[in-house]
Amino acid sequence: MSTTAAGPAAPGVVCAFAVTRTPPDPAALAAARGHEEGGPLRVLSAGDLCLVVQDVPAALFDAEALTERLNRPDDLERCARAHHRGVEAAAGRGPVVPLPMATLYRGDLTAARAVTARQTMLDTLLDRLRDRTEWAVKVHAAEAPPEPGTDTGAGAGTGSGAGGRAYLNRISARRRDRQGAHDRALAEAEAVDAELRRYAVAATRHRPQSERLTGRRAPQLLNIAYLVEDARRTAFSEALARLTADGRPPAVRVDASGPWIPYSFARWDEDPQAAPDQEVPA
Repeated sequence: MSTTAAGPAAPGVVCAFAVTRTPPDPAALAAARGHEEGGPLRVLSAGDLCLVVQDVPAALFDAEALTERLNRPDDLERCARAHHRGVEAAAGRGPVVPLPMATLYRGDLTAARAVTARQTMLDTLLDRLRDRTEWAVKVHAAEAPPEPGTDTGAGAGTGSGAGGRAYLNRISARRRDRQGAHDRALAEAEAVDAELRRYAVAATRHRPQSERLTGRRAPQLLNIAYLVEDARRTAFSEALARLTADGRPPAVRVDASGPWIPYSFARWDEDPQAAPDQEVPA
């Protein structure tokens, strides 16, 4: 395995994207773009593994500059897209372990040492991810119809008398209805998860996204990633189609995307056997 020439002579750092066993096709790597400010993507040997990296200017990627850039939403999105392009380039010929975004080293030697120090764990991850992809599934409660306007006029207050009691009873009934609808949605969301796990090797739950991020009034109940064998992709897709059909299940809405590179199952800073919350023997 050969390593490409070192990066430019100007002061810089090495940005690492992903670890793989088989280096990507040179032509495909040359056509891929990482960070716009950096040099071409290249392959760095690290023992029996290889690392797809890019030389980037230190002035833009030191701790202070990078923190400032990642606090700006537009720059954060550009960095995330650049990182994903680098990971995709690494995945051309086999499984990859994506590194966290903005993984930086002072030079090739430091980067290679970081990989070789974790080689046993990385080998385990690469074996586990071979011929498998990630599917992202988000389950939201169904959009509830707008509630009637607040009662006004006589009897709308909380004072004594039949009018006040009737008003309080209506408020209490609405609360019970909302809680009942939420409980039904949670139960159906769990049923969706249970069904999809039948076709997955592993699954891991992420924190549900806020309504500000989803842009929906209905809350997100589950945010789950599934690791699926390529051989079971059709069965998993058919299960998704049944679950996302109009009106089924009625209390939730299921959105799915994939297949993706298995980011959620490739944490190189965790025990590969402990990362998912479910592992089904092959």
